[in-house]
Amino acid sequence: MRVSRRLAPFGATVFTQITRRAVETGAINLGQGFPNFDGPDFVKEAAIDAIRSGHGQYAPSAGIPQLGQAIAAKFSDFTGIAVTPLANVTVTSGCTEALAASFLGLLDPGDGVILIEPTYDSYPVGVALGGGVPSYVTLRPPTFDLTAAALEAAVTPNTRVIVVNTPHNPSGRVFSRGELETVADLCRRHDLVAISDEVYEHMVYEGEHLSLAALPGMWDRTVTLSSLGKTFSLTGWKIGWAVAPAHLTAGVRAAHQFLTFATATPLQHAAAQALAAPLSYYHELTRSYRNKRDLLVEGLDKVGFEVFVPEGTYFMLADHRRFGQEDDVSFVSRLIDEVGVAAIPPSAFYHDKKEGSDLVRFAFCKDEDTLREAVERLSKLRDLS
Repeated sequence: MRVSRRLAPFGATVFTQITRRAVETGAINLGQGFPNFDGPDFVKEAAIDAIRSGHGQYAPSAGIPQLGQAIAAKFSDFTGIAVTPLANVTVTSGCTEALAASFLGLLDPGDGVILIEPTYDSYPVGVALGGGVPSYVTLRPPTFDLTAAALEAAVTPNTRVIVVNTPHNPSGRVFSRGELETVADLCRRHDLVAISDEVYEHMVYEGEHLSLAALPGMWDRTVTLSSLGKTFSLTGWKIGWAVAPAHLTAGVRAAHQFLTFATATPLQHAAAQALAAPLSYYHELTRSYRNKRDLLVEGLDKVGFEVFVPEGTYFMLADHRRFGQEDDVSFVSRLIDEVGVAAIPPSAFYHDKKEGSDLVRFAFCKDEDTLREAVERLSKLRDLS
């Protein structure tokens, strides 16, 4: 067996490893970020109707017109930027494919890419696939602030792209207008393209989600990514999209057409119906996740964790050091084997593994009964420590 030099350093994703162990041991999985409840019935029924109506052949590579129009309308309403499906919207097989297509379609070998860490683990892999060279800006607890000095220090003569994720997985930060203005200023001064991953845009509990593309001078240099899976609890559908000016859309589509060519046609029809949901749907989503967040924060605090309360997403980081393990990998292994709860070791999200070794990431995209049971199991740590 031979793995290419580009991919050999990365191995199996941490999510696959932890979910496998959770299944094998019967641990409650607060590791991988998928809900243990289903998406809304009106979206599922729309997919069934699309299948029964014969929408079983290839979709246009960039997406069916109905979904492209729904994405364009949603983006325009939120940002105030007028976009059209034909020129600006590309439907992809999840945001992960949108990321890969962006890296493959916009990078040349040797191009520098700024990554803000802790970083979703597919980012450095995508950079490697595109032949790019990463440099890192490291956010640190307790505030995980993004500073101008750290951003500037990450720029090299070859830097061409910066990747921004807000709300931010795994820290839960919702970057402020000031922080995003700092990113925008960096892009304008160094002529950078921004890839803005905004899949958690509707999970904001403190602050306000702002789209980087909406800031002055940023539309022409930003690829904005989002997806259906997180907002509608349908992660297995893998419906994502990229919205960008025509010159950047060309790069995304050049790669997309040879990655997946097109995404599941009946699910695109259902996604178009999902994006027509009333505002009340999004308000209820936020309310529900805020309650789940508060439940888990309170439980972890009582157990003895130092919790860094997330402003957005459905993840939270906590400091595990008081429980006596030397690093996050050994702590998570102990959680699974002795406590019956699976979590993610955040060192997987840093290029220097020591940066995440004191932390553990929990997902709260579970029903409240599951979260309560997880907290009950975690209370064993008080006796084991």
